[in-house]
Amino acid sequence: MKKLTATLFIAILVFATSCKEDTHGEIKVVTPEEMKSLLEQKDVQLVDVRTEAERKDGFIEHSQNIDFNSPTFDEDILKLDKSKPVVLYCKSGGRSAKCAEKLKAAGFIKIFDLEGGITKWRFKGFEISTED
Repeated sequence: MKKLTATLFIAILVFATSCKEDTHGEIKVVTPEEMKSLLEQKDVQLVDVRTEAERKDGFIEHSQNIDFNSPTFDEDILKLDKSKPVVLYCKSGGRSAKCAEKLKAAGFIKIFDLEGGITKWRFKGFEISTED
């Protein structure tokens, strides 16, 4: 009977801890249409992780540029507010996905990554700005 009770206790403990919510945030890959809706909300931090040269070809309005390849990138992203949603984009989705993982590891709560990057945003016909 003691073995059965101990086994049952361990099973419940394992189940309870495996279902525990992750203490870090979540990363959600969003379509350009979903991102457009997100950007209409207040307190969203929009981050372009491309280089400054890439940004000169056009960017999504109200975005701030934090170059993923910059030597200060890790310190720069920590200046963002961890409690507010962060929306990331790059050219096609590779760098922003890596940045999303870094933000999650740093304790950011809500992280959104634009599927296909600014390339897909443009393809869908959404507005691009060229003046900061």
